[in-house]
Amino acid sequence: MSENYDFGKKGEEIAQTFLQQKAYSILATNWHHRHKEVDIIAEKDNALIIVEVKSRSNTIHELPQDAVTKKKQRFLIEAANAYIEKNNINLEVQFDIITVVKHNDKFKVRHIKDAFYPIVK
Repeated sequence: MSENYDFGKKGEEIAQTFLQQKAYSILATNWHHRHKEVDIIAEKDNALIIVEVKSRSNTIHELPQDAVTKKKQRFLIEAANAYIEKNNINLEVQFDIITVVKHNDKFKVRHIKDAFYPIVK
């Protein structure tokens, strides 16, 4: 595996632990839909939380959350709908981003709740 892949997986593990410490129930990790994956699907306070994790070793060129493009947002919305339909879920949906930035040997976690909203057409 590549170093970036390993670092990304480490970031996802850190994000999952972070959410569990905040009393989120983890329903799925690395859930696949149409050859792509949702990093974390969780539940808290009667809401389904779709989480995209972005890990970086530095933020010189781009903030991690800026890597969640409109295209990625559309995929996450589509995947959330598929997960809801497949599992017969009737909860409000929230889209969050968790950034994990490594500085020296420490990781800084930032949880951006309601990072974006689905657009109704």
